[in-house]
Amino acid sequence: MATDSSALAAWEKLAVRQIATNGIELRVFDTAETHRTAADRPPVVLCHGFPELAFSWRHQVGALADAGHRVIVPDMRGYGGSSRPADPAAYDMVTLCADLTGLLDALGLADAVFVGHDWGAAVVWHLALLHPERVRAVAGLSVPPAPRAPVAPLSILRSRMGDDFYINWFQTAEPETALRADVRRTLLSRRAPTAAWAARDEPAEPRPDWFDEDELEVYIRTFEETGFTGGLNYYRNIDRNWRLMESLDGRTVDQPSFFAIGSRDPVAKFSATEGLDRVLTDQRGQLVLDGAGHWIQQERPEEVNAALLGFLGAL
Repeated sequence: MATDSSALAAWEKLAVRQIATNGIELRVFDTAETHRTAADRPPVVLCHGFPELAFSWRHQVGALADAGHRVIVPDMRGYGGSSRPADPAAYDMVTLCADLTGLLDALGLADAVFVGHDWGAAVVWHLALLHPERVRAVAGLSVPPAPRAPVAPLSILRSRMGDDFYINWFQTAEPETALRADVRRTLLSRRAPTAAWAARDEPAEPRPDWFDEDELEVYIRTFEETGFTGGLNYYRNIDRNWRLMESLDGRTVDQPSFFAIGSRDPVAKFSATEGLDRVLTDQRGQLVLDGAGHWIQQERPEEVNAALLGFLGAL
């Protein structure tokens, strides 16, 4: 599918501002000034993952706003125009969730529907558990909610996947330099980067046809400026999050929920996508996009938009 360059043009018209929350600032894109909001439609907050930006939701914003929702899209902590604290401990799950409740407070909103992709999905699933009163409904793309592991997760990943598995490699100091050495190659890699990937002297892979050059340049310019450390620090809190979330063991997400994933998403190889009804007690739908990979809201925007609008419309 050819990409629609009008998505970039529409994105550039959105109001953007810095919002103070939880001791940092988030750069936030907001449709409140450009679209009419319906009184019976809840606000929607879209949370991106790694290595992404608020811009990753460019295909969804217009569709949701045209349906009457106020759409709020932050560059998450550590990314783009938002604050990038140097301390890796500043990226634990409790802190990331507090960024979002603080965002609601700053905007004068009691609650919202939260939609996340990749790490953004992990954040919104936990937000629904930690602050259920602020989450009217929740949707996750590509990363399902998971019951608490019996032991620290990194030890499981090392034993099952080996030290060169990307999450394990991200615990070291090497990825910062390796990922930034050729940002285009990093962003276009169809495989998760590892030490072996970094050691190979090879050009960037071809750009997929759902991603035009102007859109790619937005990412390249941003990550050449910021680097990838902020996003890597999310991974460096995996075991810390496991300890911090002990009190949530056995808790369920009881808000209306929705989950979508691509059939070719490699995340499915190490994240359980079966039995979600044991975690999501009010699941309103589950979508598997045949042939799609990990970046589904960019790769298959029409289908993702239709699914999200159906979920939101039935709330």
